[in-house]
Amino acid sequence: MTDQSDNTTRMGRRALLQTTGAAVVMGLAGTATDARAAAQKGDNMSSAERNEAPLGARLQGVQHFGLTVQNMERAYQFYTEVLGGSEVFRHGDFQGDGVQNTLLADQEIEANARGVNPRTIGVPDLRSGAQRLDVRFIQFDNMVLELLQYREADQPMGSAKSFAEPVEHMSPAFPRMMHICFHVRDEVDFNKFIADLEAESARRGMTQVRANRTVRVMTEADRKAAPRDTNTNKVTAEPSNGWELIYCKGPEGEQLEFVKALDPVKTRFADALARRQQSIVR
Repeated sequence: MTDQSDNTTRMGRRALLQTTGAAVVMGLAGTATDARAAAQKGDNMSSAERNEAPLGARLQGVQHFGLTVQNMERAYQFYTEVLGGSEVFRHGDFQGDGVQNTLLADQEIEANARGVNPRTIGVPDLRSGAQRLDVRFIQFDNMVLELLQYREADQPMGSAKSFAEPVEHMSPAFPRMMHICFHVRDEVDFNKFIADLEAESARRGMTQVRANRTVRVMTEADRKAAPRDTNTNKVTAEPSNGWELIYCKGPEGEQLEFVKALDPVKTRFADALARRQQSIVR
């Protein structure tokens, strides 16, 4: 793919996702109806007014979350077949000076400042085409997930071999560590959901998909032996009361969270979203 076509693709990708991602993240407890109403009010603002408005009023929410993976097919299978997401589209073989500069300039500056080969700090060479980038977009009800894989040029798309080693330690306590949080429906039995998630992942060979328990466990055997009702942490302390949650590792070692947001925390998020919408569309 050339730089010019990269630019065209990025523009096309943005337009397509703005259409297909009609309900991307608008807030955990917000409703699509509220979001559409706010958007309609905001649409009354002229372009000139919009460009002078506070930065928050120029946004329309979060478009997607990105996750760099080691094994594209494994990650794709987990997010579509296990968790039920739908592919928006896939694209790849990205290379060239434009994409290298756009995605990796800060890391190349860092390598230059250190006086080291960029590759030694995990910077692929998309510029020459020695490495390539592939992406797949997966749609959930209110969120789009982008899977990215950097691979050697001689590896096929969807290869299990990525350009760089995965990060060895994935503790959520590391600064800059991010996680993907999935919103579980209110009526779902959370304990059973986690049990089914682990079982389905294990059936597909993704034994690394493991959820924490609310009791102390020191071995994997202890974790597996823990009672099912320890799959859910039900928060009762204000202002977080109403949360039900658990942390879980995904097939790539990524940090996942699953939550239910019931009242009163559900109302707190809804009220906060309403206040925000009122403030940003004036």
